[in-house]
Amino acid sequence: ALLWGAILLGCSCGPGPPRVGAAPLVATTYVLDDADGLGREFDGIGAVSGGGATSRLLVNYPEPYRSQILDYLFKPNFGASLHILKVEIGGDAQSTDGTEPSHMHYENDENYFRGYEWWLMKEAKKRNPKIKLIGLPWAFPGWIGGGENWPYDYPDVTAYYVVSWILGAKQYHDLDIDYIGIWNERAFSSKYIKLLRYTLDKHGLEQVRIIASDRLWEPISFVMLTDSELHGVVDVIGAHYPGTKTVKDALLTGKKLWASEDYSTFNDDVGAGCWARILNQNYVNGNMTSTIAWNLVASYYQELPFGRCGLMTAQEPWSGHYKVDSPIWITAHTTQFTQPGWSYLKVDGHLGGGGSFVALTDGLGNLTIIIETMTHNHSKCIRPPLPNFNVAPQRATFDLTGSFSMVETLQVWHSRLGFEYGNSSLFQKLRPVKVWKGRFSLDLNVDEVYTLTTLKTGRKCVFSEPPPPSQPFPSNYKDDFNIRNPPFSEAPNFADQTGVFEYFVNASDPGDHVFTLRQVVVQRPITWVSDADQTISVIGNFKWVNMTVTCDIYIEKPRDGGVFIAGRVDNGGIYVRRTKGVFFWVFADGTYRVTGDLAGREVLMKGVAGVRDNAWHTLTLKIQGNSASGLLNGYPLWENVTVSKPSNGWAALGTRSFEFAQFDNFHIE
Repeated sequence: ALLWGAILLGCSCGPGPPRVGAAPLVATTYVLDDADGLGREFDGIGAVSGGGATSRLLVNYPEPYRSQILDYLFKPNFGASLHILKVEIGGDAQSTDGTEPSHMHYENDENYFRGYEWWLMKEAKKRNPKIKLIGLPWAFPGWIGGGENWPYDYPDVTAYYVVSWILGAKQYHDLDIDYIGIWNERAFSSKYIKLLRYTLDKHGLEQVRIIASDRLWEPISFVMLTDSELHGVVDVIGAHYPGTKTVKDALLTGKKLWASEDYSTFNDDVGAGCWARILNQNYVNGNMTSTIAWNLVASYYQELPFGRCGLMTAQEPWSGHYKVDSPIWITAHTTQFTQPGWSYLKVDGHLGGGGSFVALTDGLGNLTIIIETMTHNHSKCIRPPLPNFNVAPQRATFDLTGSFSMVETLQVWHSRLGFEYGNSSLFQKLRPVKVWKGRFSLDLNVDEVYTLTTLKTGRKCVFSEPPPPSQPFPSNYKDDFNIRNPPFSEAPNFADQTGVFEYFVNASDPGDHVFTLRQVVVQRPITWVSDADQTISVIGNFKWVNMTVTCDIYIEKPRDGGVFIAGRVDNGGIYVRRTKGVFFWVFADGTYRVTGDLAGREVLMKGVAGVRDNAWHTLTLKIQGNSASGLLNGYPLWENVTVSKPSNGWAALGTRSFEFAQFDNFHIE
């Protein structure tokens, strides 16, 4: 009776009228009309895998959990139902949480099966054949720059390298790349962008559109206004973390404007509030027709930089545990009821009591309205700083005119982020709203999202059995790398932080080391951040204190080559150069060292080991309390070295420089 009373009294739904004595609701009427034409074309909502190694742990999830995670991300009308997947074009260099391998480590090398982005794009396409694909480099192999840390000295080489990735996607994986970027958050070269367009067209890739410059609105917008040829080849201006605002020059170009990377916020309810606010306000305030989240899924060790800054979390392949975080369902409010190619309506979009709304149509009579009332403290993104604003409970009345005047019923989906009591309600289907003579009203509370739509296809899907419970990384872990046809180029759970470590078939070894793990980057890449001067891959549980790490090692570089195993490793990602831990090094000149840091400056012990290059040796590192000791080929080499900091961390292995080296029979206890 109360429900029908609400409908009869003005077709309102929501939390209901204010309590007696409460301040009166702000009441505003908004007109939705298409008679005067439509606004900008909507290009879709997406997410980034990469920038970098953010999907690293996803690939070795056991089934059925891996497929379930992918369904939540990509399957239409299921979960996030993403329209766009943007991936890193691996460049062998650190790009936030790890390195991703290049398809061309060396000038005469091409391999389109390295890494996991090919696999991820195929899994996305399998679920949604219409999903748009974007490729963007964060870094480049060193040979591209001819020894310089710059990709534009030989722009024809860089263009060939990027176009070869697009061609390889099609030739080896039947993937059509829709958009290509320039160089993530770094300088652009007008000459290079023009040459990239020429090279794309020369290879029959006219349909591939160019996004520039994946940094700020300026200077790309200004340069496009002064260079007509550049203006002609750039299809989308992509800005990162624009704070929902654009600039005059960008608007004057007449190009599509995207938040081509945004969000990057811890995926709790505040992260969901951030995401809800910018999904609407990027268009309302900034005319941006696509918003792309960094990152897709937090599938990297949480203690690396920006832990759990994904739309959902899947960082435990050893247990199968994952978590469908609230940003997934905030995404669904837009993605399940719109498609690229729809158009925004020409409306202001600012709510009278604070918050925002957008309205979109397919031009065929369907209408979707998304409303958000996120408060300031519950919607702060990681960047940029958020100016103060107020949001209050309010009544919103919508008048549907033009071709929408015949709409009689709207489906209603609702989320409430429950900061006060910790009981959020996410993406719940409510009773449909009756539209009476083209009008309906909603009572809106704070920190809510509503979707009202003519579409009846929305679904909130949940698998019948929950994922397994969370478990720490196994305290006894072995990998002998004996796999003849590995499904991926990298061994499970190893997270490369500088360099690239790949499965290797050592055909020249007739003995026990035919299948090994090999570090393969031999020239410093064109970096995105400050990679270490050494290569390193971490693994395990960051909370480990006492451990024994054993590994067979093979130095390939004569004279000054060297390798290490390590424990209590405390850093990675963009901070890899400052990594500390307990590092046990052996070198081709027959010496050894124990250091407290990756850079090798803090020497705790050194001496003669008798190790030589091109021979297998077994290293063992034991750390117990404040003491460490090392064994070579099963015999004590050094002992009772005092170690105080760090007090815990991962295990690791790596090399002295960018050099070939092999590892086998890795064991942590």
